[in-house]
Amino acid sequence: MKTFSVRPTLTLKGRTFKGLRGFSGKPSHPPLTDIPIGAYLIVAGMDVLSYVGGASHGWAGELWRIGGWIMVVGLAGALLAALTGYVDARSSSEAGTQARRTINTHAAIMIVVTVLAAIDVAARLSGYHDHSATPLWLMVLSVVVALLVALGATFGGSLVFEYGFNVETAGDHPAWHRSEDDVLPGQHD
Repeated sequence: MKTFSVRPTLTLKGRTFKGLRGFSGKPSHPPLTDIPIGAYLIVAGMDVLSYVGGASHGWAGELWRIGGWIMVVGLAGALLAALTGYVDARSSSEAGTQARRTINTHAAIMIVVTVLAAIDVAARLSGYHDHSATPLWLMVLSVVVALLVALGATFGGSLVFEYGFNVETAGDHPAWHRSEDDVLPGQHD
């Protein structure tokens, strides 16, 4: 019996290109969300450590400055995720449904997160050389951004894992049947 299946996951053959939405079975939005989620969580941790370490420790200033650049990367990823998420949501959900209401909740939280992250980035860039550790108010802002991005991601996860939003195959798919043969995209039994 085979132990690994690689080719069906990595192939684009048999998948329909859907523009900014990605390919059938390979949407653009979910993997892009990993960038801001990871960045914002890491920066919050670095800012807490930097604040606790204080100005008397050189490493605290390094964490402050590195956190700024990670936050920039997170914000750039968030803008790409927002664009693909908007296109995906409007193309794949119907107004008046629970799914659309959940999408709206997810989007509203993530818009707030993105605005707060932009404020965080602006503050970091304007005070890049002025601080030798993360200022208290900016540490609090980073932690709020991290908590909110985790909350927003919970709603996004519900869309996929509870509602099956944009999940191309579900239920009785041949991938769940005992067989030595892999089923490729667009291929049936």
